[in-house]
Amino acid sequence: MEYGLIGARLGHSFSKPIHEALNPGASYELHPLPEEEQARAFLSDRQFSGINVTIPYKRLVMEYCDEIAPAAKAIGAVNTVTNRNGRLCGYNTDYDGFLEMASSAGIDFEGRRVLILGTGGTARTVHAAVTEKGAAHVHHASHSGTHGALTYEQAVQQGGSFDILVNTTPVGMYPDCDAAPVDLKDFPYLCGVLDVVYNPLKTELLCAAKERGIPHAGGLRMLVAQAFYAQQYFQQKTLDRARMDEIYRRLVADRANLVLVGMPSSGKSTVGRLCAALLNKKFVDADEVLEQRAGKPISEILRPGEETAFRDLEEQVTADLAKEGGCVIATGGGVVLREQNVRRLRRGGAVIWLDRPLEALEHGGSRPLSATPEALKEQWRVRRPLYEAAAHAAVKNNASAQETAQKIKEIFHEVLNREWP
Repeated sequence: MEYGLIGARLGHSFSKPIHEALNPGASYELHPLPEEEQARAFLSDRQFSGINVTIPYKRLVMEYCDEIAPAAKAIGAVNTVTNRNGRLCGYNTDYDGFLEMASSAGIDFEGRRVLILGTGGTARTVHAAVTEKGAAHVHHASHSGTHGALTYEQAVQQGGSFDILVNTTPVGMYPDCDAAPVDLKDFPYLCGVLDVVYNPLKTELLCAAKERGIPHAGGLRMLVAQAFYAQQYFQQKTLDRARMDEIYRRLVADRANLVLVGMPSSGKSTVGRLCAALLNKKFVDADEVLEQRAGKPISEILRPGEETAFRDLEEQVTADLAKEGGCVIATGGGVVLREQNVRRLRRGGAVIWLDRPLEALEHGGSRPLSATPEALKEQWRVRRPLYEAAAHAAVKNNASAQETAQKIKEIFHEVLNREWP
């Protein structure tokens, strides 16, 4: 193996495209090693030019290094190893990646009181970084409260004593995207929230920070940055920092969903398919997925007075689709009626309201909740403010479908640049 990543489970890693973009022409492999003895055998053989190391081998790998950079030794974790003529040298580029993530959100640790959720290798890295940057006090929290850490209950009791919160646990990571390690209402004076989780693009914790107007950043920025610094060790040269931001922006655009919301017959499916072609993304019609699961058309399951069961199924479908990245999703007209649907859709991409004038909308046919002009008008009155609140941006559907799709493509990238700076 020339270059690659080792760890116990690598199924959802983004490392391969990042490293191959930073070092075109060099192969980069994901090399899962589920058992410790496999990792030890791999490291003993030394058949690689350079590797990155993830959970749970960041400490174990230190046993095989002939030389360890002082910062990595002080942290007690190595995530990057180079092989120079059989001599293994260990580094910790998570340190640099974390500081890049914090800097991207304008978060400064000087004189701040920092709470780190977790006590593992990444938590130790964060502790070293914030201490070096002048944090006044640094505390850890874990469920057990061992090794000098606070319990979560103690952290909540002292919530008003912290300025910056950093999550280094996997809570909120795909596929358990609804979870959050803490409730930010218990930490009323925060001026920064950082989460090392990079999938989903914006965790539930970061969504809560955004709602409260707290500067925040997620783990994808850290992942790209640590890879950038690792590649400088692999290639033994200084790389152009502009590449780091370029690759980050590309990854966000590739992984983000484009979600279209709007009234029935507003053109979401037609325009959505065109958007998918323009953005080179998979197109998904949420109503079609719902019908497949139900085994019958929507007209047979969505009837006046029998809406709750339909909405429950719609919520399940929305939760599943929202987790998947890189799609254009045309949602059902009533998806915005449940706030949880909106939260899930927004954390994985850009939600665009496709706004078609009331007089251009259709009634009757297969739309049981808007069978008459009066019913359609009432539906439009109720849902219009919900679409407006749910969407990152709105696009009028009063031109050709192709022109509308092109406009949405432009706005999609504008939203991503704003929401994931």
